Amino acid sequence: MTNPAASWTFFAASTVALAALAGCAAPPVPSPAVGMANPASVYCAQRGGRLEIVKRMGAEQGLCHLPDGTVVEEWELFRRDHSNQ
Repeated sequence: MTNPAASWTFFAASTVALAALAGCAAPPVPSPAVGMANPASVYCAQRGGRLEIVKRMGAEQGLCHLPDGTVVEEWELFRRDHSNQ
């Protein structure tokens, strides 16, 4: 026959041991940022432009304001100037 006091003691000791081990777990490590910039945004800045992100119909679009006053979508500018590469 099983002793109820012994069973309870075993259960309590097991619970305390598991709680103690859980406290020793390493903290979660945040995942590092990829760090890769948008090539079209970088190209806009290299041309002396200022990037503006606008929302249209639920989507974001990058507009490049060039020093001469021209405003062009950033990927359109990038593809236009890199079409032969």
